[in-house]
This record gives sequence, C-alpha cells and structure tokens, in this order.
Amino acid sequence: MGSSIYDLKVMINPAKSTPKPSFLSRQEAEKVLLFHQTVHSYQPTPLLNLYKLAEKIGVECIYVKDESHRFGLNAFKALGGTYAMAKMICKILKLPEECLDFNYLSSQEIRKKSGQLTFVTATDGNHGRGVAWSAAMLGQKAVVYLPKGTAKSRVDAILETGSQAVVTDLNYDQTVRLAMQQAKENRWYLVQDSSWVGYTEVPSWVMQGYLTMVYETINQLKDNNWPWPTHVFLQAGVGSMPAAVLGLLVNYPETEAIKSIIVEPHKAACIYYSASRKDGKRHVVTGDLQTIMAGLACGEPSLIAWDILRDFSFAFVSLEDYFSARGMRILAHSAGGDPGIIAGESGAVGAGLLSLAMEKPELAPVKKALGFDQESKVLILNTEGDTDPGNYKDVVWDGKYPSPFNRELTYHLD
Repeated sequence: MGSSIYDLKVMINPAKSTPKPSFLSRQEAEKVLLFHQTVHSYQPTPLLNLYKLAEKIGVECIYVKDESHRFGLNAFKALGGTYAMAKMICKILKLPEECLDFNYLSSQEIRKKSGQLTFVTATDGNHGRGVAWSAAMLGQKAVVYLPKGTAKSRVDAILETGSQAVVTDLNYDQTVRLAMQQAKENRWYLVQDSSWVGYTEVPSWVMQGYLTMVYETINQLKDNNWPWPTHVFLQAGVGSMPAAVLGLLVNYPETEAIKSIIVEPHKAACIYYSASRKDGKRHVVTGDLQTIMAGLACGEPSLIAWDILRDFSFAFVSLEDYFSARGMRILAHSAGGDPGIIAGESGAVGAGLLSLAMEKPELAPVKKALGFDQESKVLILNTEGDTDPGNYKDVVWDGKYPSPFNRELTYHLD
C-alpha cells in the first residue's frame, strides 16, 4: 500500500470464463428502452465526442454520456427506479408484461386497483430522488431515508416531489438496514438498488432499468459511425450501475472487449477491497465512508452486482477525492470547440483519473497497466450533474481540493 492519503491503488483483474448475465442481455435492454419511451419526458441523453480534450490529453477519443439531462432530474438514477416500481406494480396486480407501460400504470384505472402504495428506499441522494419522482408520477407515495451528512440540496430535491425525506444519524449501509426494517414494519414496498441474500428480484429490475443508458450509448456510437471505445470508466457505490453497464457490454460481440475500469473513493472502496482479498467473496468497508463522491459512499457491495464485477471487470481502482475534483474542472471548462459539461462529483472521477494517468510521469506504470495510449478511445458516464450545487461551486469556482502533487505521489499496483 502507498504511504500517503494521496495514493492511487490499481488492481488488474485476471480474466475468467463464466456465463454472461442473461438478465442484462440485449433483448432485455430493448424491452427496458421500450418501457422508458412511455415516460412522457423521455429523451435520449446526449453522447458527446470531446475531440479537443482527447487531443489535449493524448488519446484518440473521449466520449461522455451526459446523464445530467435525464428526465430533468440531473442524474441517471430514475432509470432504475421507474422500471423497478413499474415491475412491482405489475407483480402486485398480477398484470401481464404488455401492461408495462408508464402511462398506463399511472392511470386512474390502475390507482383504483392498487390503492395507495408506499415505496421506501435508502439513498445517498440521486436514487432516492428518482424513486420519489417515480412515485409521484405514478400517483403513489414514497418515503426516503438518507444517511448523516447528506447535503440539504439533495434532501430538498426529494421533498419537492411531495415525498417524505428522513435524514438519519447513520451511514449509508446502516440507513439501508433502517429502510428495510421500516418496509417490514409498515408493509411498504422496498425499492433498493443494492441486493443481499433474500433480496435480489427488485435490485435486478433496478439494474435492468439502467440498461437504457448504455443501450442508448451503443446506438449513438453506431448512428454517428464513431469507433468503439477501448476503455470505459465505471464508478461504483454498491456496484449496481457498473454491473448493469458491464453486463450489457459483455453480451454484445462489438463491445465485449472494452476494458472496464471500476473506480471508487478510498474511504468507500468496497469493490476494490473485495477484489483485493482474492477469495471471490464480497467484503464490507466500515467507517464514516467520507468522500465528496456522495453517490459512491457505500461500504457493502450488492450481491448480484459483485458477481458480475468480479468476473468481468478489467481493473479496480481506489483513489482520493482530488481526482474527482480535477475531473469536474476539466469537463466544466471546454477545450477548444468542445462543449462544457456540468459533471458532479461521482460523474467526473473517470475524467480526472484519465487526465492524470496520461499527464503525470510518475503515473506511467498506472498508464501502462490500464492500457492507455494515443490510440485509446475512452467512454465516461457522467452519471450526475451538479446535484450538490454548493459543493460544485466550491470545487469548480473556488478550487476546493487543490492538487496533492506538490507532495510525494504514491501508488500501488496489484
């Protein structure tokens, strides 16, 4: 391990031969997209090709899928919430698959059949807002629990939907357990994006909901006749988003060979930690999980997500917050004719890591291990915009989290 808080930890994952996840297939992605197209505010989010930034950093292409435009919610998370809640309503009412239509499920006819349902979840912010928004659109109720230290702006965004938001004095993983307990005691319906033994069906629907983001990306690459990426950065909290993306990619012949780099903050690097134990099992990171990447502040990997990440990821990376802050500033200030992108803390971390791996001589071994060179074509998923406007301003305007590289930089390659 490195001796400084500014160290960078990289683990290259040995290739494995395991069955591909069938519930994240192309056929499932097509079904999910058809469902999302029934949401009245649905529009594909943009895929941007940052030519000038790629030239400046020294790679061939940088693509950014900008989820800050998703449903007007500034983040991708509602993709999972809408789909899972729709599937739950269909199951509760024993409706056939052809009824999986958001407009129909939000109709007066369905509300009369279902009565008032209450959905409950725990969240670092974006998932909870997605569940709250979906519940409101469906004419149902939502109760959202948030961990201690949650930014007021994230709480307010949930309250604006008409849902109940409760900030606890617990960390994220403890808050998940609280939501699970409340669901049992109140006979509410738990919509969690993590999974554990005995709770896998709903999280699998949440993951399927995320397929729309990557399925759109694949179609946009084809439509623009842009080269396929060689690398994709996938930031991980409990692991559901990166596992969903990776699950679809490995089910596509064209995209199966893309090198997926799983990125986490040091203090909440449960995926990296699990991989580093090399026993194939998931392991828990404890403590306050403090990081500016609030959406990644999770200490316990999702059961079904971990299996996919363990078997199909190319590399696992744990890093400190400066990488995210640098990525936010890079994407905000366009290079040449590239558009500027408002990327939140969790959405920008890949851009920060790529820029430093290509720029810093002391990170040359990291650059080599991850396979970056002038022919690399890198996909970045900007999973959120400025969902914490105060912190975004602190980082981008006021330069919070200045460069640590006036100190000795250390890294660890495994």
